[in-house]
Amino acid sequence: MNIPRLVVAAPSSGAGKTTVATGLIAALAARGLAVSPHKVGPDYIDPGYHGLAAGRPGRNLDAFMCGPERIAPLFLHGAAGADVAVVEGVMGLYDGASGRGELASTAHVAKLLRAPVVLVVDASSQSRSVAALVHGFASWDPEVRLAGVILNRVASDRHEQLLREALEEGSGVPVLGSVRRSAAVATPSRHLGLIPAVERSAEALRAVADMGELVAASVDLDAVLALARTAPPLDAEPWDPAAEIAAVREAGGGLPAADGFPAAGGAAPRIAVAGGAAFSFSYAENAELLTAAGAEVVPFDPLHADGLPEGTAGLVIGGGFPELYVRELSANGPLRSAIAAFAASGGPVSAECAGLLYLGRELDGLPMCGVLDTSARMTERLTLGYREAVALHESPLAPVGTRVRGHEFHRTVCEPGAGERPAWGWRLPTGPRTEGFAAGNVHASYLHLHWAGSPQLAASFAAAAAAHRAG
Repeated sequence: MNIPRLVVAAPSSGAGKTTVATGLIAALAARGLAVSPHKVGPDYIDPGYHGLAAGRPGRNLDAFMCGPERIAPLFLHGAAGADVAVVEGVMGLYDGASGRGELASTAHVAKLLRAPVVLVVDASSQSRSVAALVHGFASWDPEVRLAGVILNRVASDRHEQLLREALEEGSGVPVLGSVRRSAAVATPSRHLGLIPAVERSAEALRAVADMGELVAASVDLDAVLALARTAPPLDAEPWDPAAEIAAVREAGGGLPAADGFPAAGGAAPRIAVAGGAAFSFSYAENAELLTAAGAEVVPFDPLHADGLPEGTAGLVIGGGFPELYVRELSANGPLRSAIAAFAASGGPVSAECAGLLYLGRELDGLPMCGVLDTSARMTERLTLGYREAVALHESPLAPVGTRVRGHEFHRTVCEPGAGERPAWGWRLPTGPRTEGFAAGNVHASYLHLHWAGSPQLAASFAAAAAAHRAG
C-alpha cells in the first residue's frame, strides 16, 4: 500500500505550520481529493481543525506514547482510502521528547514514514538569512528529506523576491509557496493553546475555509502533490485494533478471566464516552479499541445530557476544558448525581485530566460529581511533559504493575493530588511522584494516554464493563 504523503514542519513553534497544514488539507479536499490528516505528538486541538478541513478524523502519530514501531501501521490505518496524507509536525522539526534525542520529534516521525518534509518558515523578520536557516535544517540530518519550503507571513512582492533569490542561491530547496500576512485566518488561542474547533462551530468552519482559500492562492498545489507522490511504499501493515485486542487476550497480561470478556455474539457492554465542548480531547483509536474489545461505545455530552445513556456499564471521561464550562457542568445536577451513583454501584470509570476534575468535589469552588475526595482550581503554572508511569493499585483500567507512557498538560491543580490508593507512580527530575486515584472501580488521573500504545487498557476496561453488566 502506498499513500502519497508529506510532513509539514517548521523551525520552531509559532511559525504558522497549523495554518499552512490545515489550509493545505482544505485546499486539496476542495479539489475533490480524499485527504488524510495527521498530527505528530499528543496534541488534541490541531486534529480537530484538520478533521473539519478533511471531513474525516484527524489522527495523532506519537512515537513516545505509541512506540516507533506503530507509527507506520497507525498511519496506514488512518489513511486508508485516502488520495494523499498531510502530517503536521510538532514544535521545531528536530524537537523531541526531552532528553531522549530525536524520539517523537517531527523528524523522527518523517523518517519512520519515509515522507518528504516541507518547512514552513516565518519570514516576517528576515530576507537573505532565510537561506542559512533552511540550509541548516536541510543538512542537519541527512536521513530527513527536506524537499520544499513554504514562506509564511511575507510582507510584499519585493520581500518575496528577496527571499526566493536567497533560497535559490544558498539552499537548493525549492519554494512551494509564499503566504502573505493575513489576520483573516488567525485562530483564537488561550491558556493551553488554540481554541478547539468543537467550541467554535460556524466560526471554526469559516476559519478553516479561509485557511484553505489562502493556501490555494499562495501555494503551488500541483507541486505539493507531485512531492507527496515521491514518498516510497511503507514496509508495514495497517494497524488493526481487533488484532491488538486478540494479542492482548492471548497473552493474558493479568487481565480478568476469559469469561469476563464480552462473549462472542453476545450483547456488548455499553460504554458511555463523554464528549462535547467541555470534554473534546480524545484519540479515535481509543474508541476503536473498545469496540474491538466487544464494547458498544456511546458518546454523550455532559453539558446537555440529564443522565448517563441507558444501560451504561462503563464510563470514560477524557480531557478538555471543564474550567470554561464549570457553571454549566455544576448546574447539571441530575447528571452529576447519576455519575456519582454509577461509581458508587461499582461501575467502572476511567477519567483523564478534565475527567479527573469533573469527578472531584469541586472545581474553582463550584460543586462537581463528588466521586473523588479532591478539589481542583485553576493556577498560573503550566504542568507539561511526557511521563513513564506504573500502575500502583488495581483498577478497571490497569492491573498493578502495568507500565504506560503518557502526557501531562494542564494549568489546574488538585488538592490532594493523589488518594490513599494512587493511580500512577513516576519519576521526575525532582524525585518520585504518586498521582491520581484508584478508588473502588474508578481510575482517575491527569495522565493522558493513547491506548494504541497500551491496548491492554481497552481490553481491561471492556472486561470490567462486561463484568459490571453481568452483575
